[in-house]
Amino acid sequence: MSSKPKIIVLDDDPTGSQTVHSCLLLMRWDLDTLRLGLRDDAPIFFILTNTRALTPEAANSVTKEVCHNLKLALDAEGIKDFLVVSRSDSTLRGHYPIETDAIAQELGDFDAHFLVPAFFEGGRITRESIHYLMIDGVPTPVHETEFAKDSVFGYHYSYLPKYVEEKTNGQISEASVKRFLLADIRSGSEPRLMQLTNNQCCVVDGENQADLDKFARDILAAASQGKRFLFRSAASILTALAALPPQKIAAENMAEYVRGGNLGAVIVGSHVNKTTQQLEKLLQAKGVVGIEVEVSKLLNGGNASTVLLESTLAMAHQIHKEGKTPVVYTSREELTFTDVETRLAFGTQVSSLLMAIVQGLPHDIGFLISKGGITSNDVLSTGLDLTSARLLGQILAGCSMVRTPDDHPQFPNLPVVLFPGNVGDAYALATVYQRLSQN
Repeated sequence: MSSKPKIIVLDDDPTGSQTVHSCLLLMRWDLDTLRLGLRDDAPIFFILTNTRALTPEAANSVTKEVCHNLKLALDAEGIKDFLVVSRSDSTLRGHYPIETDAIAQELGDFDAHFLVPAFFEGGRITRESIHYLMIDGVPTPVHETEFAKDSVFGYHYSYLPKYVEEKTNGQISEASVKRFLLADIRSGSEPRLMQLTNNQCCVVDGENQADLDKFARDILAAASQGKRFLFRSAASILTALAALPPQKIAAENMAEYVRGGNLGAVIVGSHVNKTTQQLEKLLQAKGVVGIEVEVSKLLNGGNASTVLLESTLAMAHQIHKEGKTPVVYTSREELTFTDVETRLAFGTQVSSLLMAIVQGLPHDIGFLISKGGITSNDVLSTGLDLTSARLLGQILAGCSMVRTPDDHPQFPNLPVVLFPGNVGDAYALATVYQRLSQN
């Protein structure tokens, strides 16, 4: 085989590109847009499906539609060698196995699918098939964290074979899951990989990037001999598979991308505790003014949305005029709902309001920071109405920066930071703001 397989990532929120750079993020999946991704020089590209914000039925439907079009695009481009990654949350939240099942149904016979949730930049490691989150330097099994209690994607096990059994309702038994342990990975996995057939479920350890780099080399060697593999993973395996050189402009110098050295704006949607801590620190930074959007008012119906939009934008423009940075954030109280559908529907309503705010921001802002995975997806696809964007790199471990095209009608060449909800220390959001505003 003359070249490496194209790595195609279906990303359930737009933060999976948080360890790579210089590739395309696609916000649409029509045939022409997919062919653009397949033809691009970068070894990897991302299709932002945003399925984590959808119901299980809608996630299944979107994934099938993407893969149906992808099959046509691969045929049209004559591409036979490719790896498919269903990129999801490194704390195991998401529509598994719905998405991997849909991909396998549409794209055909995979020899195996691998769960690789390790994400080192975010302090997620896997050893002995148990997935851990580092909390204050202590490895904590993820089922003991707030993420396992998620009202939509909750789970009871950090031991991945047991997690698979739970999520597949016993269709894949714990005993049938193949385990790739640290010792296996470090001594070489290619012979085992060559023997996998029939979409075998496998779980993969990883304590550091070198582990996944080694595993990726074995994966690519097996793929070059005709094996077809599917991944359900966090971002760190993507770094290994893509094997990119360092990004063009280092993280601490990314203010070079800011338009005209102007002040920017920040939009915060994510509700996890980490985001709230980071928001508190940001609001203490020099030159920042917070604007709280009381989303509970949306429950009143009527013209609540319009009133909130107009008052928020009036404040944002005034703050910008005064030479400061507006930080628009949703109220932090966690609202409760009778069922998942109602919660997701309310989330959609909040997002629509936030995206109308993004569209109404001053046109001469120098940068935009978007905090939260689903919020960031909506900023790209709805707020900025992009078909694709070029990924510039990471401004902080796990935080991507993209740039809008130079022909964008409202915000040409605008650098946009995609900041996941659960990444970074308490000062991370303030650090990104300071890097861009030079404060």
